[in-house]
Amino acid sequence: MALTVTVLGCSGSYAAPDNPCTGYLVRSPGASVLLDCGPGTLGPLQESIDLADLSAIITTHCHPDHWLELPVIRNVFIWFVPRSNVPVYGTAETRAMDRAITVLRSGKSDPLAWTVIDATSKVTVGDQRWSFATTDHPVETMAVRVDSGGRSFAFSSDSGPGWDFRSLGEGIHVAMCDASHGCQHEGQGIPHMSAREAARAASVAGVERLVLTHLAPGCDPDAQFAEASEVFDGPVDVARPGLVMTV
Repeated sequence: MALTVTVLGCSGSYAAPDNPCTGYLVRSPGASVLLDCGPGTLGPLQESIDLADLSAIITTHCHPDHWLELPVIRNVFIWFVPRSNVPVYGTAETRAMDRAITVLRSGKSDPLAWTVIDATSKVTVGDQRWSFATTDHPVETMAVRVDSGGRSFAFSSDSGPGWDFRSLGEGIHVAMCDASHGCQHEGQGIPHMSAREAARAASVAGVERLVLTHLAPGCDPDAQFAEASEVFDGPVDVARPGLVMTV
């Protein structure tokens, strides 16, 4: 098996009628990692993997569209698919929010084993090596890079145009980037990128392939694709639920 990324949901900021919030399954021969778990992502996750085989969960920041399925996953591992010490990695803010809403029944222990991460962290899950960088977003937000089997995947998470993929190093084969809006909204202080800004962020870093994600409901994927393609010389795709990318 190659390094693959399955889109579980990719709607920006809130779910579209046919698209859950952010969540991706990153798979390799030695690991299956859930990258972000926004509302609605648990259903499509089960179409791709047996929950007993999930290796770890990594959340990029505390905004609810990127992590609020985590308490539901916790309940699954307590009551329906009993597991313990499932590794979870996320920012201190996300950890604090998760702790604030977690209520465990007496005698039950938390099946999730939390580790707080920041931009200096390095995480190894099976044959996947994860590294992080802080993006341009109002809360502490981790862009991620995954290396496995000589291939590399990077995800911007949420970011404004003050960040690009160079902070994650060279040699990125596939970059998935926040492209929440069109270029007509640039310069308005929105803490997300346009499709054109996403293309620039990937281009300056020498990325091989760009995948636009986090499009807000109502955005025209074809228009976003065209906008990015004018700037980025390599292949451009637009994320959609069920898309499986081989890195």
